[in-house]
Amino acid sequence: MSWLDALIMGIVQGLAEYLPISSSGHLEICRDILGLDLNGAEALEFDVALHVATVLSTIVVLWKEFMPLCISFFTLKFDSRFTYVCKILVSCIPVAIVGLCFKDVVESFFGNGLTVVGICLIITAALLSFAYFFRTRGEKSTSVPKVSDGKADESITWIDAIAMGIAQAIAVLPGLSRSGSTIATGISMGANRAAVARFSFFMVIIPILGEALLGLKDIVSGESATAGTVGAVPLTIGFLASFIVGCAACKWMIEIVKKGKLVWFAIYCLAAGLLCILW
Repeated sequence: MSWLDALIMGIVQGLAEYLPISSSGHLEICRDILGLDLNGAEALEFDVALHVATVLSTIVVLWKEFMPLCISFFTLKFDSRFTYVCKILVSCIPVAIVGLCFKDVVESFFGNGLTVVGICLIITAALLSFAYFFRTRGEKSTSVPKVSDGKADESITWIDAIAMGIAQAIAVLPGLSRSGSTIATGISMGANRAAVARFSFFMVIIPILGEALLGLKDIVSGESATAGTVGAVPLTIGFLASFIVGCAACKWMIEIVKKGKLVWFAIYCLAAGLLCILW
């Protein structure tokens, strides 16, 4: 992989992680267009590195809300912020089960053509369309307090957290947008759009960092068959590009969700999915 390939993929990841168009799916599309010959494990390893970069961009953009959550949780204040973190942890259980028990199955879907990506993009389009047309079912609150204002948002219920967690677990497939699936699920259940967007961005932090730590452990212990195959320079360039673009895209996506403009991404995902299948 050249530095230019890594730069392109980093930019794509930074945008697609937050926009509901599937970052993993678009990375697969980029690999196909650029002619990158990576096996499933190599592709997944590089994708995880780029996802870590966008997770860090989430922390940077939402820092004023992220730090109070950490303080409340680790000091056991048992306030609304502590409860909010507990809901995030609960939402991570389904994807943790998938990651620990079905990792080999998940890896098999990466680096194997665009047919699966196309099908999953069409499913993403259906989810976004459903959320758009049923968004008026009634939101739980019209104003959502930010953590930085002194109180965590309570409009996300435990049921919302579990449902969004299941959606996140299913969205490990390339082409099935994680943010699109979780945001569409939350909105369809009647949760406030801005609250859903923030919760969706927070709930990905733990799974991605957990996957990165497991990958690092394998590399250090020598158990990873793909250690060092991507190269330090491409990996660094891709990481930085993903982080910088992700910071801008995170802010943009929150505003998009507030305005309920997800239907346009549904149209895009449908078109992209059909092209992938017919490619």
